Amino acid sequence: MAITKSAKKAHRQSLRKKAQNAKRRDGLRNAMKTARTGEKGDAKTLSAAYQAIDKALKRGIIKKNTAARRKALASKLLKKA
Repeated sequence: MAITKSAKKAHRQSLRKKAQNAKRRDGLRNAMKTARTGEKGDAKTLSAAYQAIDKALKRGIIKKNTAARRKALASKLLKKA
């Protein structure tokens, strides 16, 4: 366990960041799940998936190439038939 004052503060900060990252990761998963089950050609679902992917990328939850792959997958899943 943390002993010094700065170590205790760093631990508190890491717990807050962990909670925020988990929330964003869950949002990303939910957006992708919605994209998989959504109707073809649904622009709102595609937009929500892109937004979740971009936010996860911006915050460092996923890497650039992973974001590109997931966007391509979401686009492919929701493309008009």
